[in-house]
Amino acid sequence: MSPPWHPERLAARLPFLRRRARLRAEVAAFLAARGYTEVETPVLQPCPGMEPNLDPFATRYAAKLGAETRALFLQFSPEFAMKKLLAGGAGPIFQFARVFRNGEAGPQHQPEFTMLEWYRPGLDLAGLMDETEALIRAVCPEGLRRGGAVVPTDRPFARITVAEAFARFVGVDVLARAGDAAALAAASGVALRTGETWQDLFFRLLLERVEPAIGHEAPAFLTHWPASEAALSRRDPFDPRVALRFELFAAGVELANAYEELTDAAEQRARFAAWRAERLAATGEDRVPDEDFLAALAFGLPACAGIALGFDRLAMLASDARTIEDVLWLPVV
Repeated sequence: MSPPWHPERLAARLPFLRRRARLRAEVAAFLAARGYTEVETPVLQPCPGMEPNLDPFATRYAAKLGAETRALFLQFSPEFAMKKLLAGGAGPIFQFARVFRNGEAGPQHQPEFTMLEWYRPGLDLAGLMDETEALIRAVCPEGLRRGGAVVPTDRPFARITVAEAFARFVGVDVLARAGDAAALAAASGVALRTGETWQDLFFRLLLERVEPAIGHEAPAFLTHWPASEAALSRRDPFDPRVALRFELFAAGVELANAYEELTDAAEQRARFAAWRAERLAATGEDRVPDEDFLAALAFGLPACAGIALGFDRLAMLASDARTIEDVLWLPVV
């Protein structure tokens, strides 16, 4: 096969790539009109992110040849850096960031890709859903397209909690069985696999039964995740069993992950410690948290909401591209 820069292959991708370029400009204009400032933060970070299931790209920094070196990583997300700016008083900000996940490849995955993230102080989860819906509708008025199917964007986006989705599509009260893998498997009518944890089974059921059922009549927000899956979001003060988090789905594609952000530095440190131990046990890698990020949280992250949207995936659905490679000027793999 010819390389992706070859005139024939590039010509085949140009319609998708030009739609991508227009989409980026339209997104930036939409956010700027709402008072957001575009920022740029370093790709190299002392910690790539703490998610134990993600593998980083590592490198080493030396101030000059022969000097003592220290490890740096290509970021999973600009989230830590952008939250530092929020703590410093930057106000509403957005970024098209280059991010990296080692080992990822496939029709919707590349090891290097573009993440669109934006954060607004004072915004809650419902307000962020409203804003995300308005953005998608503004930049993709023709709908989101995949394989000839069209998901319209000119109608209200669906909003369904994880508990409602599991009750409807799996037939189980997932919150009542939180942490009990055997009980969740029995209630769901599936066999628990060897070594499968509650979290493993939760995501298996999500992938097999929930995700295929939503986001076809209109894009769908899947909200209020079990507290064990809070990540960097805060718990719902009215129901501590769940976290103030949503993911956005359309045409069988996960487009975005969003939080009403956790601002408690002590709780964040405790979550990082748990993730660190999980990663160490699984791989032998001791991933040290970004202490500067934790210091920024302790200094005072304002109440805010933020979202990470896979920009390449949005470009796929905006242009009806077949794979993520079609909307990349030069795919890495």
